[in-house]
Amino acid sequence: MIDLRRLRVLQVLAEQGTVTATAAALHLTPSAVSQQLRQLARDLDVELLHAEGRRVRLTPAARVLLDHADTLAAQWERARADLAAHRHERIAGTLRICAVSSAIAALLARATTDLRRRHPRLRVHLREEESADCYELLLADEADLAVVLPTPDAPPVTDPRFEQHPLLEDPQDLLVPRGHRLDRPDGVPLAEAAGESWIVKPHNNDTYALLTVACAAAGFTPRITHHAKEWFAVSALVAEGFGVCLLPRLVPVPAEHAVVRIPLRGRPLPSRRFVACVRRGSTEHPVVAAGLAALTT
Repeated sequence: MIDLRRLRVLQVLAEQGTVTATAAALHLTPSAVSQQLRQLARDLDVELLHAEGRRVRLTPAARVLLDHADTLAAQWERARADLAAHRHERIAGTLRICAVSSAIAALLARATTDLRRRHPRLRVHLREEESADCYELLLADEADLAVVLPTPDAPPVTDPRFEQHPLLEDPQDLLVPRGHRLDRPDGVPLAEAAGESWIVKPHNNDTYALLTVACAAAGFTPRITHHAKEWFAVSALVAEGFGVCLLPRLVPVPAEHAVVRIPLRGRPLPSRRFVACVRRGSTEHPVVAAGLAALTT
């Protein structure tokens, strides 16, 4: 018999490379990770790891097992969905959703209200996280549904671990101080802001990667002079003339900030794409299906 939780530990080890990194990703201790992997090896009566100093190397048997891991996980999710549909005539239980902050504001607040109205026996728990952390929470079975902003290093749509559902395109505008040379109501090409100072989110924020990709497509590398975590702070810095930024259209601008949204012209136009992501095989689970329906209707 295979304990799929232990199999997941092996998958994360293959991704992370070390027991310490695996423990951090799964919110476990290194000793707990080692214990899970030893037990998995005993269950299957094969050797899964070779020690190499402080690191471990996967054996050929471990590689064979990993070739089947995604299929086994997806089939188990389908079984859980079928059992849940058989057990409950009405949708009940808990739906755990993780999402980036702007998705909570733009999509999930309304969707959660709709879920409460349609399914009074369903509890919804929302958790704000960056996209990369959302994928990890799904795989660790600490979330059932994630709303993310795919970046260049995100899992592709063909990733066998996930099913991804496009939700919404969110264009980005150039935010400049009122009266700035680029304050043109008819819009500007992004390349015209190449010489400006830029105010951006921290490196680990999803929008940082989206900014650098957009600027690269426009033919320049942004000169970053300030970092700020919250859009309110970014807007305040722009208002005081410390630089410009790309601002998603769904993000509101405080009325007291002397800034102007400038639409961008040319191709490609910078935008964010919200995607709902679930573990492969879980789409038909009644609780997960209700969450997806609330987001897409």
